[in-house]
Amino acid sequence: MSAPKHDLLCIGNAIVDVLASVDPSVIADLGAAPGSMTLIDAATAQDIENRIAVERVAGGGSGANTAVVAARMGAKVSYLGKVAEDQAGTHFAQDIRDQGLTFPSQPLAASEEIPTARCIVLVTPDGQRTMFTYLGACTEFTPADVHEDTVTDAAITYMEGYLYDKPHAQAAFEHAATLARKAGRQVALTLSDTFCVGRHHAAFRGLVAGHVDILFANEAELLALYETADFEEALRQVAAETQLAVVTRSEKGAVVISKGERHDVPTTPVKVVDTTGAGDAFAAGFLAGLSKQHDLVTCAKLGNQAAGAIITRFGARPQEDFSLRA
Repeated sequence: MSAPKHDLLCIGNAIVDVLASVDPSVIADLGAAPGSMTLIDAATAQDIENRIAVERVAGGGSGANTAVVAARMGAKVSYLGKVAEDQAGTHFAQDIRDQGLTFPSQPLAASEEIPTARCIVLVTPDGQRTMFTYLGACTEFTPADVHEDTVTDAAITYMEGYLYDKPHAQAAFEHAATLARKAGRQVALTLSDTFCVGRHHAAFRGLVAGHVDILFANEAELLALYETADFEEALRQVAAETQLAVVTRSEKGAVVISKGERHDVPTTPVKVVDTTGAGDAFAAGFLAGLSKQHDLVTCAKLGNQAAGAIITRFGARPQEDFSLRA
């Protein structure tokens, strides 16, 4: 097999983010748990937007955020995700290509009348983000959208757990993983959210054990995956199922486990403005480090630095002064 053309392929929900600052009472009124992600329909999305003062609209989606940050850190990155043939979809595609990413995905035809997805991100004064997501065109991502050449041309295929909600998306994940493994490439997965893990617990367990080389999760997601309140027990289980597990623990930093070795990597506290995209940026920093063949501790440090840089500002994408290098 020839050398990969890209360091990283990210597969995920192609979403336009709608961001607003709100009082915690708004989250309570909407019946959501702070820090959660709730799937909503188009009418609910419109109702929420009518109740808030939108501050920013930007390209988003967890996997896309990881792709953009990794590219800004020097990795060669491609991305697959489904948008509609509408204004939002055109904006998303142009934005991600402007970041230097390869984006070969074809949009959903306008005749399908399903708009590009949006995620309403409500940020409370403590920096916590609570998300309400209308998946729109994202739900139409199928195995046919997994381009074999794009997968085999990437050293690592990184898949976003949020995309896992539909059966055909689950089939797309397994197809991508199979193609990557057959080509001698690695497969990475982020669990994305405890509620996502809860919705598809058995399927996620099977995916992790059977198809994943590198698993990204935060502490709560890992505990949910292994249905335990014992962090050390969850680490033991994930170590037995994956080649490399990377678990973030907020201000405690990250734990990296690989081939029987454990590394606890602390982070530097920063003033939190908005936690949107923190996990996405961490994964980007870590994977960008891997692409430069750094050791695992250095990769985790880069992940911590990338996450720290993102949460000190509003939004999940790096701004012009983002200058971290892997």
